[in-house]
Amino acid sequence: MGGSLVGLVVDEVEFEVERGKVAEFAKATFARDPVHTGSEAARDAGFGSVLATPTHVVVAGHQRHQRALVDRLGVALERIVVGSVKWRYARPLRVGDAVRGVRRVVGDERREGKRGGSMRLITLETHYVDADGATVVTQRETLIEKGVQR
Repeated sequence: MGGSLVGLVVDEVEFEVERGKVAEFAKATFARDPVHTGSEAARDAGFGSVLATPTHVVVAGHQRHQRALVDRLGVALERIVVGSVKWRYARPLRVGDAVRGVRRVVGDERREGKRGGSMRLITLETHYVDADGATVVTQRETLIEKGVQR
């Protein structure tokens, strides 16, 4: 696939922050702060509801059609590794939030590797908004396709 994909909308996703999923993430990530597990602790800390853990938006992966992502980006799945994932929060996610995310390509470049092979770096950004349209979190991930043909 030739040319840069910068600006391409890859997909859109919607999900609700569910109490059960928050509890699963809190357990899986060893979250010790009770604002992630107890309504009373969350209220006492000034939040209206239990807070999701910082990586909670990865649940969006269950709503996405991953094969469509691979096809849209024109990559070989067997050569893809995740280079990095970062989150920037405008406010904490809370149980009961309904969020919508739009994922787009914000970077698409080819580089020569240190061992003589080439690679393609694709940076994706998902901008999540709440039901009022206010930004909640932005997720930025870099995918690396190893061994890109020249």
